[in-house]
Amino acid sequence: MSELFDVIIIGGGPAGLTAGIYSARANLKTLIIDKSKTTGALAHASLIENYPGLEKPLSGMELLQRMHTQTLSFGVQYREEQVIGVNLISETKEIITMQSSYSGKAVIIATGAMGRKPSIKGEGEFLGRGVSYCAVCDAPFFRGKKVAVLGDSEEAVKEALYLTEFVDICYLITPSTSLKVDSGHPIYSNEKIQILKGHSIKEISGTDSVTGIVLKDRDGNEKIIDLSGVFVYIAGSQPVIDFLAEALKVDERGFIVADEFMQTSIQGVFAAGDVASPHVRQVVVACAQGAIAALSAEKHIRGRKNIKSDWHG
Repeated sequence: MSELFDVIIIGGGPAGLTAGIYSARANLKTLIIDKSKTTGALAHASLIENYPGLEKPLSGMELLQRMHTQTLSFGVQYREEQVIGVNLISETKEIITMQSSYSGKAVIIATGAMGRKPSIKGEGEFLGRGVSYCAVCDAPFFRGKKVAVLGDSEEAVKEALYLTEFVDICYLITPSTSLKVDSGHPIYSNEKIQILKGHSIKEISGTDSVTGIVLKDRDGNEKIIDLSGVFVYIAGSQPVIDFLAEALKVDERGFIVADEFMQTSIQGVFAAGDVASPHVRQVVVACAQGAIAALSAEKHIRGRKNIKSDWHG
């Protein structure tokens, strides 16, 4: 049997971290599962000036780190793992990651909206046949082969390094001139990594499965690389709900449908932040929704008629 939590929060951005603060202060055993501390929308923001309480502007990363530290100070447990599946129908919910599974009385989904729809020629066609969005999930299928990772984020770099435990060569491809990691990062010394900066991918090609990619450099020159897998880590603006497998009601754009109390279509499952906000995407709004979701989760768990308005003692 997996360990039972009162509240499991999927996502470690401002909505998820705020939910964690409110949940822990309500004396609920709380777990946050987050695939990376540095991949959400706030982490990519260069400067934040309009968040209440800031005496001077902060980078998104610094604000996020302050929130993370504050949340953990209340005793919230944190796991850096990628969620790949859920079972939300039962009274006790199950959250499945590549490393483990966790059970909770209530679940708050706060995964943000940096997912993406296929936009590269061949990406949708070969999804599941060489194109993947999860190196941890699919790396073993490419043992001894050549693959490419598309992206320059810390997540893309981390996944590329993970792939080197299986593949012969991993091309790390980005149209930018630098990676979002420091110059001493082990990615630069790994013999299985070939970094191609200033290149964009024009097409993913193949027959029954991926056999290669067509790249274009900044001068418009094209070249073909033969390989078997393409792992896409290019940020987008779609709600991140791939792990739900249609378990919850979503709108026509894929955002989770939630009411004013952040309750979704399944009792005991709540959503907060950009994953449930198709109209307004602001840090302060995400935090507010995270707080509401946690208060609603406490009401659900303890069978209250109304949300408890404040915590003391």
